Amino acid sequence: MTANPGISVVIIAKNESRNIEECLKSVLWADEIIVVDSGSSDGTQEIALRYTNRLYFVEWLGFGLQKQKAVDLAGNDWVFNIDCDERATPELAQEIMKTVCPEPSYYAFTVPRRTFIGTKEIKHSGWYPDRTIRLFHRKHARFSDSIVHERVEAAGTVGACRSDMLHYSFRNFAEIIDKLNKYAMLSAEQMAAAGKRCSYFDLLLRPPAAFIKIYLIRFGFLDSIEGLGIAVLTATQTFLKYMMLREHNLKNHPLNRYES
Repeated sequence: MTANPGISVVIIAKNESRNIEECLKSVLWADEIIVVDSGSSDGTQEIALRYTNRLYFVEWLGFGLQKQKAVDLAGNDWVFNIDCDERATPELAQEIMKTVCPEPSYYAFTVPRRTFIGTKEIKHSGWYPDRTIRLFHRKHARFSDSIVHERVEAAGTVGACRSDMLHYSFRNFAEIIDKLNKYAMLSAEQMAAAGKRCSYFDLLLRPPAAFIKIYLIRFGFLDSIEGLGIAVLTATQTFLKYMMLREHNLKNHPLNRYES
């Protein structure tokens, strides 16, 4: 009887002392845990060393490249990627260990996430199931080079895990605002690097379209006040992203204004 392949968990971190311990506890079933730290100063590294001796320092490269670096350091071909503010449920752990086998049906699997703001679970607003590839064979998949909104690019058909991850990303809306502003800036940089330009209609139409998509099409109104807040902030982030893109455009082409 052929033994199942080993599983490596990969985590990137910087100043995650608030989150990383519970994350690590949730993946102790793995054959190894790789933590790639980019310069924590809050005790994150010390906490990580309680649970794994595979701790590495890597200067920040951007989300996609940083996660791929962690994958490259793994000792097993099967990799499970998890962020510090996430938890693998026992049900997901059991499913992963049953899924990884010598002759799998797929070489990459998406995982659904249950996301919380404080103790409030957001069940709509496009936040659930929020499937992304988290379990994959590294010879058949790898992370994109994106500085933000990174994703695993897999060869062939992708399977789907049924069990959830838990995502405790935000304690309150102030933290959401901070993160959305950061992501707006990084997204603008990424779009500018790809040669994209901001038009007047991007600023005029995309923010309200984002609100309608979250609040109405994705049933954000069913998430009560939190759903309204998510829709408003998503529209705001969209506006900021394109304003920042416009600034990048003007920096490179100072004689240009909006493009229509």
